[in-house]
Amino acid sequence: MGELGGAQKMMIAIGCVFAIGFFMVGSNKEQTDEERKTAAMIRDRANMNRIAGQKCPQLIKRHTGTQITSLVSNTKTDNATYLTYEYNGEGNDNFKNASCTLSASDTGFHITSLVIDGDNLMTQ
Repeated sequence: MGELGGAQKMMIAIGCVFAIGFFMVGSNKEQTDEERKTAAMIRDRANMNRIAGQKCPQLIKRHTGTQITSLVSNTKTDNATYLTYEYNGEGNDNFKNASCTLSASDTGFHITSLVIDGDNLMTQ
């Protein structure tokens, strides 16, 4: 048997790539229902954190004029339907405490409650 030519080597390499690809796709599909539910919950929680981290400071700034520079002081969630961020104002902020709730619905994630210094500014 002679040496392999360039075209034959290329065909073998492409065949190996396809085999590896089929193996990877096949192994990814072997998740149990519990693994899929856990992965979905993690993705939803990450999305809720990302959206609340963007929208809540903007709403608080709109109502108080204060840019949020402090970290979230407390978080409440059921890991599925709502996420509440609580903030404590600092010395020169125009608020003492604020609470912002992001809720999940069929149409996506929405801010459903904003409470600043005990005043309920937004409720849905």
